[in-house]
Amino acid sequence: MTITYAIEDGLAVEEFVDVLKRSGLAARRPVDNPGVIRGMVEGADLVISARDGGGRLVGVARSVTDFAYCCYLSDLAVDRDCQRQGIGKELMARAKEAAGGGKIVLLLLSAPDGMDYYRKAGLEKFDNCFGIRRT
Repeated sequence: MTITYAIEDGLAVEEFVDVLKRSGLAARRPVDNPGVIRGMVEGADLVISARDGGGRLVGVARSVTDFAYCCYLSDLAVDRDCQRQGIGKELMARAKEAAGGGKIVLLLLSAPDGMDYYRKAGLEKFDNCFGIRRT
């Protein structure tokens, strides 16, 4: 399968929701709240897409970044039918490069079932992160 990667400006909300559903990430995202999803897409600083030969969105890396110091990878979603082909790893690499390469740190939060994937993909587990949960 041929995959084309690109920085995507103006990703359609419907396409984003569709790939979230096909990836399984929809269970952890407010896909039933169009206003929040629209804000997530429109408020992203960097969106990297992965599309198959027919132009269908099969993967997306959505990030918030300052392009100078850090990049928070908010969503990494790959269609279940396309997983285990290196698409997620390539999306992360391209997001890091587009956000500033070696000068930035790429950060993300993982669901419990994704912990092994990120380790295998070469990410380091940090133990010094903190947060305030949404209410």
